[in-house]
Amino acid sequence: MNRSRQAIRGQTHLWVVQRVTAMLLAVAVTVHLVTIIGAVRGGLSATEILGRLQGHEGWLIFYVVFALAAGLHGAIGLRAIAAETIGLRGRGADLAWLAAGLATAAFGIRAAIGLYA
Repeated sequence: MNRSRQAIRGQTHLWVVQRVTAMLLAVAVTVHLVTIIGAVRGGLSATEILGRLQGHEGWLIFYVVFALAAGLHGAIGLRAIAAETIGLRGRGADLAWLAAGLATAAFGIRAAIGLYA
């Protein structure tokens, strides 16, 4: 496969990941906000909400997926912005954005694991 086809294929993969993570985030943000608003309106404090989340594997999985989607979505978006505005392109830049996205996701996953413990 020549270089231009590889580049197009890579761009297509990023486009798909960006759209899939956007769909995941739309659902996750809605669930997150509805849950928080419902709990707060029900008179629960943040401490009580966190207490109810602890030990529930479903919430752990939900927030791990949420964090991964947010990290990847944000990194791909920032990559596109950097390429368009300051010309930051190439393999090194792509790896740096991937690392930034995974680091961001890792912070969210760490927080979710803290809820589960």
